[in-house]
Amino acid sequence: MKTQGKGYLDMALITLREALDHARRGGFGIGAFNVTDAGQTEAVLAAARETQSPVIVQTIAGASAFLSDEVYWDVLHTIIGHYPDVPVVLHLDHGPTVETCKRAIRAGFSSVMIDGSIDHATKKVNSFDENVAVTKEVVDFAHARGVSVEGELGTIGGSEDGSVHAQIVLADPDQAAEFVERTGVDALAVAIGTSHGAYKFSAPPDSSVLHMDLITEIAGRIPNTHLVMHGSSSLPADLRRVINEHGGALPESWGVPEDEKARSTKLGVTKINQGMDSHMAFAAALRTSLTEDRVTVDPAPAIYAGGRAMQQMIAGRMAVFGQAGQAAGWTPSEFVPAREV
Repeated sequence: MKTQGKGYLDMALITLREALDHARRGGFGIGAFNVTDAGQTEAVLAAARETQSPVIVQTIAGASAFLSDEVYWDVLHTIIGHYPDVPVVLHLDHGPTVETCKRAIRAGFSSVMIDGSIDHATKKVNSFDENVAVTKEVVDFAHARGVSVEGELGTIGGSEDGSVHAQIVLADPDQAAEFVERTGVDALAVAIGTSHGAYKFSAPPDSSVLHMDLITEIAGRIPNTHLVMHGSSSLPADLRRVINEHGGALPESWGVPEDEKARSTKLGVTKINQGMDSHMAFAAALRTSLTEDRVTVDPAPAIYAGGRAMQQMIAGRMAVFGQAGQAAGWTPSEFVPAREV
């Protein structure tokens, strides 16, 4: 497809709805990988090309190595343009306000998430009706411009970017159908006990912590809306050890096991958010490189090592989620997000 902006290459940019509809038909999940700089973006797209996977590249407003969201978002478009063979969703993760989501849509994102479960100004949990109202406003704006929307029901625990440390409030299946009917969201992040961040669980999670049964129950109530699993990184112990051996201080913690993530794609989840695992892979390689080479002051070699480790991690996750090989022979429909300039 071709963007409407100036200077961009052709890119296979698609909506979240198209990507997840394709995943549902094929019985697999699609990883949504958080990126905070250009090298990480390349790592995600290189892994997608290597494994022939459709992919969701996502980022959080204000959480990047760049001084300006708009500059970074333009960089994302340019990098994605160099991977025209990869079907890509460009997704705003955890949009805190309606205006932030509108800003991303105007910048050419093909999908946004409005996190209406929390009032980010006051840090309080929103009521169901407040969540519906803010989500509906984003949906109306986005759908008029051909952009997909993800909402959230319940609250995911932990912290996505360090600014809000939310308590877990499990999604209520009785509210799911009403929420979807009143908002028209394309995808719904459901709180099932997962948690954001580098510290999730103090012991291996079981059914008393991860409520996988909620996925099945909610999927049955909203069969035409895609389910999203947030806070699902595994927190590999070997990467934590490497990071800590090279100056880090990550506490012992357990994440969501790979087999549970794979099982979730058979229960109704089509989008699986991943941030901490790939960032741990990046950090472990970066710290190792900096420790082993004490002379070079140019950060490029260490950053490059981090990117390649992240690429390898993501390629492995794509195999687990079942998306590997699913881009072969798939011609995305033409989709051009409205760029308002």
